[in-house]
Amino acid sequence: MKRFLAIVAYDGTNFFGSQGQPNVRTVQGEFEKALERIFGRRIITQFAGRTDTGVHAWGQAVAFTPLHERFDTKTMRNALNANLPEDIYVRNVMEVDQDFNPRFRAVKRIYHYYLWNSEVSNLFFRRYTWWFPYHLDVTTMREASRIFEGEHDFASFAKQPNNKNTTRTVYRIRIVKRGNILLVRVEGKAFLRRMVRNMVAALVKIGLNQWSLRDLKEVLESRDRMAASGAGSAPACGLVLYSVIF
Repeated sequence: MKRFLAIVAYDGTNFFGSQGQPNVRTVQGEFEKALERIFGRRIITQFAGRTDTGVHAWGQAVAFTPLHERFDTKTMRNALNANLPEDIYVRNVMEVDQDFNPRFRAVKRIYHYYLWNSEVSNLFFRRYTWWFPYHLDVTTMREASRIFEGEHDFASFAKQPNNKNTTRTVYRIRIVKRGNILLVRVEGKAFLRRMVRNMVAALVKIGLNQWSLRDLKEVLESRDRMAASGAGSAPACGLVLYSVIF
């Protein structure tokens, strides 16, 4: 029997996250409704990662097993896009092994966070960027981002129960400025809930010269979310699950 992996983009604005939940609109819920319309029966899907309410994706990976062998990858993609709502789009479908689970097969997840860094708001970008009208010291932010790289206990930057393992590895962070767009690209194997958004908020504090590099190191080493609470959390609208590498 075939098993497919779909690469999926979605605008997270009107979703209560990616993971299926009763009585609210989710990406998984809409995806499984589309599969049920195609095959006449419910098909369980597996996602490479969870995204929170309002978070977008360009490269979410969704695995599922179709009920009919007659579907090839192109037919499956077209059928899904014909049955999905306008804020979800399947970019590609490929065949994978029967035991393929994208959550456990992923070796790297890449997130992009976008800020619109200008005194003047851009209404066309408001759903996909954090409008930040104040000057940011990007050079110092880049220097600070190195502190996050490597294996650390990220308890200070996660919305996570204290009894869970909060150690993660960040492979690389890049900060790119193009005109008024500031991109923070974060690469790692896995992330804690809100970890990327909280890291971005801390880097913004650095860019405002409200935190020093030493302050950031102390917050990270404290392994205490309260120590980082002064930075808050970057808005969900700027975050995109850009790619999952297998």
